[in-house]
Formats: sequence, structure tokens, C-alpha cells
Amino acid sequence: MTSTMTSAAKRIVVLISGSGSNLQAIIDAVNAQRINGNIQMVISNKDDAYGLERARQADIPGCVIRHTDYSDRDSFDQALIAEIDSHSPDLVILAGFMRIFTPEFVNRYSDRMLNIHPSLLPKFKGLNTHQRALDDAEAQHGCTVHFVTEELDGGPLAIQAAIDILPEDNASTLQQRVHRQEHNIYPLAVEWFCNDRLQLISGQVQLDGISLDSQGYQYTE
Repeated sequence: MTSTMTSAAKRIVVLISGSGSNLQAIIDAVNAQRINGNIQMVISNKDDAYGLERARQADIPGCVIRHTDYSDRDSFDQALIAEIDSHSPDLVILAGFMRIFTPEFVNRYSDRMLNIHPSLLPKFKGLNTHQRALDDAEAQHGCTVHFVTEELDGGPLAIQAAIDILPEDNASTLQQRVHRQEHNIYPLAVEWFCNDRLQLISGQVQLDGISLDSQGYQYTE
């Protein structure tokens, strides 16, 4: 599905904890003018996150807010909120940000915060999704972009990409193949959001004004 940019460019803040490969996919889509938006800031909770280097190479500002500098989750979240709000974002993107938020944080950005999870939600919430899919002898695995709610990996689903699990797959090969799909669907979801095509209205995900079913849009290459 393609779209035409009609609205003003959206302001985006991205939160990371690690290598930032999904951040890179989104940066590339912005640079290719697929996404009608600009990344205002990349925030990491870890000094050594390679995603900060990706941001630097793309001339995007980056900063570190260490969770270890705060006595509790609420104090950390308040520091994040202060930094995020200073950029007046239209969209907050979680790209491998490995922290659980307080309800106040989530509710503040409830209709404008996206996350990507390496499973076909609602299956395999949490960690170690690839091995768990293999252990359960699943026929398919994949990834999901969803809006963030207080329930961990439980927000309304926007878009999924499924792959067949091959007989020779192990957790590593499965992870690599799922990553490729993540880099397809996350920029696409951001593209749709920034063109006012993807919206969360009263807890229901809509694409082009039409409510999606509970599994979201099913992406195929």
C-alpha cells in the first residue's frame, strides 16, 4: 500500500536500548522521503547503545537518560517525559527500548506511541520469543507493530508480518528472518501514522478510516 503525503511533517522521538536496527530502518525511510516526519531526538537508557551512533551518523540529536541514575521507575519515567515533551512529538517510537513504563507514562502518549514485538501477538509476549515459537512447534512466527498500553505487549495491533518456520530453523536463524520483516513493517506503520492514515481511536486501530480486526493489517511482501 502506498500513500501521498498531504499533512505537515510529524515530529518523532525514538527510544532505544541497543543496536537500533529498527531505528536505522526508520531513518532510511525518512531519508527516502517515505515517511512524512522528522526524528527530533533519539533517547537511550544505555551509554553504549549503538543506536546512538546511528543517530549521530544521520545528524540526529541523541541523549542518554540512564535508568540506573534513578531510585525508582517513576522518577526515571518523569525524566523521560521531560525530555520527550521538550520536543513536542506527534509520535513516540519504541525501537528496542527495554524498560517497562509506569501507567502515567503510557497514558500520556497512549494514542501516539508505537512498539514492535518479535512475535505474532498475542502469542509469546515478553522475551525469548523465537525459541518459544520453536519449542511450541509453531508453523509460523513473525512480528507485530502495536500501540502501547499499560499491558506489556498487549496494546491494539496495527500491523503484522508472518513467516513460515522452516525445518532447519533455530532461534538465531529465525531471529534474523523476523528482523527482516521488522524492517519492513515498522517504517510502514510509521509512514501510515505520519500521513494520518493509521490512528488509534477509542481503543480501536483504524487504517484509512476503517477499523482493523484484532490482528491488525496483515503484511505480505
